[in-house]
Amino acid sequence: MGKLKAITFDLWDTLVIDDSDEEKREERGLRSKFDERRHLLWEALNGVELIEPETVQLAYNVGDAAFNKVWKEHHITWPIADRLRVILKGLGRELPPDVFEAVVRAHEEMEVDIPPDAMPGAAPVLERLAKRYKLCIVSDAIVTPGRGLRRLLDNHGLAKPFSGFAFSDEVGHSKPHRKMFDSAANQLGVGISEMLHIGDRDHNDVKGPQQLGMKAILFTASRNVDRDNTTADAVCDSFEDLEAAIERLDA
Repeated sequence: MGKLKAITFDLWDTLVIDDSDEEKREERGLRSKFDERRHLLWEALNGVELIEPETVQLAYNVGDAAFNKVWKEHHITWPIADRLRVILKGLGRELPPDVFEAVVRAHEEMEVDIPPDAMPGAAPVLERLAKRYKLCIVSDAIVTPGRGLRRLLDNHGLAKPFSGFAFSDEVGHSKPHRKMFDSAANQLGVGISEMLHIGDRDHNDVKGPQQLGMKAILFTASRNVDRDNTTADAVCDSFEDLEAAIERLDA
């Protein structure tokens, strides 16, 4: 083994296939997550005082745009409660505390109750890697908070190999902000340059870590749009070829 002591993993489209839960929702006759979130807020507001669904949808879309701007430009992911407060402020409306908490909880639990699929082949590879390296999740929390993402991983049998978890809602910043990787390094007791990061987005998961002195692998099993323009030290299409790529980089 070389100087590599730890490996950090993105979650979405690396360990868990993003939006693979949508087909499950459709099979159950449920709304898409996009539509259900807007319906939840409208239903709560309409139960207090009548309001048109289109009005709530527009306000929710504006709130999403504000979230995305802060996320992309300032590397901060507002928790869903804060996002909903922004939307309510835009509407000039309030909800009773218990109703508001119920709407927040329904948002937070949506991807835990009907989970997206785990990435094929991930579990045995993670178990083997954990015997050689310290492992940590470094992931943005867009709607589901860190505590829900831990449950999602645990339910898929993927949580145990990890010694640390750096979720953006808990760290206070999102990738590629340095604090996300500092959190991982501190939790694992290693230096940043002793970590390798694996993820599916070139900007966040490759160039971000590389600027901090880390090596990075672009993982393309689910999302491969960055494959042709990446600066990654290696590109992997599945967990089957991940271990060999790590060994080459650690040689």
